[in-house]
Amino acid sequence: MANYTVRYRVDGEFDDTVAAVEDELAEEGFGVLCDIDVQATLKKKLDEEFRKYRILGACNPSLAHDALQEEMELGALLPCNVIVYERDDGDVGVSAVDPQVMLSVADNDAIDSIAEDVGERLTRVLEALPNAEPAED
Repeated sequence: MANYTVRYRVDGEFDDTVAAVEDELAEEGFGVLCDIDVQATLKKKLDEEFRKYRILGACNPSLAHDALQEEMELGALLPCNVIVYERDDGDVGVSAVDPQVMLSVADNDAIDSIAEDVGERLTRVLEALPNAEPAED
């Protein structure tokens, strides 16, 4: 598995985990700009069954502003996505994009510290989830 996300597994209910992720994101200064219900979308558009899977587009306005001041095209890589999904083992998976990996494509040293800050905040979000532990798979 590629190393472009920070992955945790949560022993808990799916909807409770989504709510906890949203709460913890808010604690770190992020708002959820979009919430994509992949399961419902695939059912509606393709009539296909899929596991519970949500994509939360998270943005910290202050940090996004700072980054955009340094790199105008960076908006193509925003917001930072956090996914919540049902795992095959019955637990809930929660992953956040690793902003240092994602923003490395910009090759702009001026945004390195911003990417590091965002990464630390997103990791704290996942670590703070009830019954969460790092996922190796």
